[in-house]
Amino acid sequence: MRIRSLGVIDDAVVELSPGFTAVTGETGAGKTMVVTSLGLLLGGRADPALVRIGAKNAVVEGRIAVPTGGTAILRAEEAGAELDDGALLISRTVSAEGRSRAHIGGRSVPVGVLAELADELVAVHGQTDQQGLLKLSRQRQALDRYAGDAVATPLAKYAGAYRRLRAITVELDEITTRARERAQEADLLRFGLDEIAAVEPRSGENAELSAEAERLGHAEALASAATAAHAALAGNPEDPEGIDAATLVAGAHRALEAVRAHDSALAGLSGRIGEINILLRDVAGELAGYADDLDADPLRLAAVEERRAALTQLTRKYGEDVDAVLAWAEQGAARLLELDGDDERIGELTAERDALRAELGGLAEALTDARAEAAERFAAAVTAELASLAMPHARVSFEIRQTDDPEGVELGGRTVAYGPAGVDEVELLLAPHPGAPPRPIAKGASGGELSRVMLAVEVVFAGTDPVPTYLFDEVDAGVGGKAAVEIGRRLARLARSAQVVVVTHLPQVAAFADRQLLVEKTNDGSVTRSGVKVLEGEDRIRELSRMLAGQEDSQTARAHAEELLATARADA
Repeated sequence: MRIRSLGVIDDAVVELSPGFTAVTGETGAGKTMVVTSLGLLLGGRADPALVRIGAKNAVVEGRIAVPTGGTAILRAEEAGAELDDGALLISRTVSAEGRSRAHIGGRSVPVGVLAELADELVAVHGQTDQQGLLKLSRQRQALDRYAGDAVATPLAKYAGAYRRLRAITVELDEITTRARERAQEADLLRFGLDEIAAVEPRSGENAELSAEAERLGHAEALASAATAAHAALAGNPEDPEGIDAATLVAGAHRALEAVRAHDSALAGLSGRIGEINILLRDVAGELAGYADDLDADPLRLAAVEERRAALTQLTRKYGEDVDAVLAWAEQGAARLLELDGDDERIGELTAERDALRAELGGLAEALTDARAEAAERFAAAVTAELASLAMPHARVSFEIRQTDDPEGVELGGRTVAYGPAGVDEVELLLAPHPGAPPRPIAKGASGGELSRVMLAVEVVFAGTDPVPTYLFDEVDAGVGGKAAVEIGRRLARLARSAQVVVVTHLPQVAAFADRQLLVEKTNDGSVTRSGVKVLEGEDRIRELSRMLAGQEDSQTARAHAEELLATARADA
């Protein structure tokens, strides 16, 4: 793994052993940056504050061996990554402005893809993870993870029923709590639909009535104009001496007809004048009919205006025109049908909710039984591991309990609270020595004991759900003496089946490592390429002496360091 411009690290290369690698160094030397770098490679949050002052960005590049046939390699190939001799080349860049980029196998990918790979490739544990283990939800998750399919199968069935029950409950609550609002909405819809039904509007009726009202309102003027136009075209019976257009055109037609045989051009004009004469007579006839048929009844005009007023009242309330009013009525009728069916719907939902609650109770009971069985095995396995970590008399157990809730589900004659993961509260208990009552680890475990419980839990996980690499960031905090030796020994055993990387300040732990890396700063306070080096021989003894006594050249510390290394080699 190559790290550039990250925190105190300027440019450094970290080569991790296939077995157990211990990372050591003075406080503040940058050991934690090794953990942070690996976290970035595995999709961790990109904090621009990590970028070294004066640098534009921080870059972490790593080469990670990927197990063949696993989901990690399939996900990488889906993202378009190419493997390099069975390994993935991963890089992560974080800019000082906060932007982040990720690449896998030469292909740019979303950061989320890195996080997906991390689940199968690396298990990272630090002091924050210890604090997380104090939460009841994390303890339940740990138990469920250990149980595997024995819990996962009933949990999946329970979760499906739970989601359906929640959806029904939300819908039922919405209907019942808004009953008054929905009743008011139904009343308003009924009033509007009745009002529209009473008027019985027709599509396009507004335009028709408007035209009729315009005609009726000007009936006298229209009749007078039609009569005058008819007289101009066809003559006035009361004025036989008057000259009209039809008479003049007829005279012109007769004059041309008398000589049309002598000139074809004039014959054509005569024909056209004949057509005009016919058209004049037709128009004159229609004008006479229009004047006779024109309705000047004021009662009809009043009826039209009354109808228009009724339609206007509807368009003010329900739409900009009659067509919009009709559309509102159609939608309102459908909505009213839905609202009127609420009582029936409430009955259906209530019955389904009660049935689901009963079903959920049965599924929750099966889930509780599966957890109880797994808890016995898990507790026994962790207790056995604690014996290997200098806690031979410690006993770990689980308490699985439920909380009474009148709104909950039935379980064994009780009504208990339920949630998306079941009805169980799972709590990890520790009795550190014989005679001590089991107490929650949040209250009954010291810092050193909690570190060992955390390590024991992870070792048990390694036997049931292994990953290729385990990274521990000072999980040995608060531990010393014989317990530290036992932690080192147990990590070395874990490293026989997986890669183990430990950032530690304990020489007893570092002595058991297959490879020890020293992180040290230069005089300017940075870690350069030469600042992360593999310790061997005399260099390793000097570092262990410093960790033991703070003095590299102390003969007593050197002797103790050599003894630690000899113990570790003998154990191997």
